[in-house]
Amino acid sequence: MNWGRILLLLPILLLAACSTPQPKNIGDVCEIFDEYYDWYNASKAVDEKYGIPISVSMAFIHQESKFIDDNRPPREWFLWIIPGPRPSSAYGYAQALDATWAEYQKSSGNWGADRDDFEDAVDFIGWYNTRTIKRTGIQPHDAYRLYLAYHDGAGGYLRGTYKKKPWLINVAKKVDRRAKQYQRQLVQCQEDLERGWFWRTLFGEETKVLTVPLG
Repeated sequence: MNWGRILLLLPILLLAACSTPQPKNIGDVCEIFDEYYDWYNASKAVDEKYGIPISVSMAFIHQESKFIDDNRPPREWFLWIIPGPRPSSAYGYAQALDATWAEYQKSSGNWGADRDDFEDAVDFIGWYNTRTIKRTGIQPHDAYRLYLAYHDGAGGYLRGTYKKKPWLINVAKKVDRRAKQYQRQLVQCQEDLERGWFWRTLFGEETKVLTVPLG
């Protein structure tokens, strides 16, 4: 048995074991929350803490990472064979940059926050969008304008930098459509998500209580 090779592979295996698989159907927020009920609790907590609707937060994560926990921008390649640097330090569910994440950790006091942890990432989105709202006056449910500011910063949004970026406007419109779609879906399933929350929290899905007729 090659123990040296096993020891080299052990960190990779441990990281793989800790990674959260992408939800099976990222187009349906109800199915996402059925699969990962703790994500519903985390998104709901952001709504209660910051006032950012669940549907908006989830639409942002869909756009930024497609719910892949360790997502990064693709590398540049030289001569199609030599890997080069990545275009930015964006990482995780929310694609937060190193410097912005460090600012979030300092501001929130959550020094142990990880970008590949959904609860931390969705709280970051709430924190970031709240700062944007205070500076720009954008409404919390306005996923279109919030995303423009998420990408270009509140200062860039106020200066209208996005107006010279047709591709960004199109992406922001897509995020807005996704948020509205998620909201329509959530209306249909939120009552079920709230019902049996205790068992869902313990076991990850709604547990039906069986009743036995008497007599």
